[in-house]
Amino acid sequence: MPKTNLDITRLEEAASKLRAIAHPMRIAIIGMLEDTAKMNVTEIYEALNIEQAAASHHLNILKTKGVLASKRDGKNTYYFLKHSTLSQIMECLDKCDM
Repeated sequence: MPKTNLDITRLEEAASKLRAIAHPMRIAIIGMLEDTAKMNVTEIYEALNIEQAAASHHLNILKTKGVLASKRDGKNTYYFLKHSTLSQIMECLDKCDM
């Protein structure tokens, strides 16, 4: 079998982003933000019927992994999708032969 030139760093980064979106609650957050351009943490936890701390935890993971971005507006922080990251993930998945 021919040896491939694997970039372990890129593989680890990809796996990290996939793990970030692999949780049902984070998938739900991504789905809501696909339908509603931006939401604050209160809107998110009320819509999902979860605790504020749980919503903040999931939002932090998605933001840290580059799936979400945020912008402060007065007292509120609004979260929105980073479509470039999600597009890259979807393009990668489309190329996979599963």
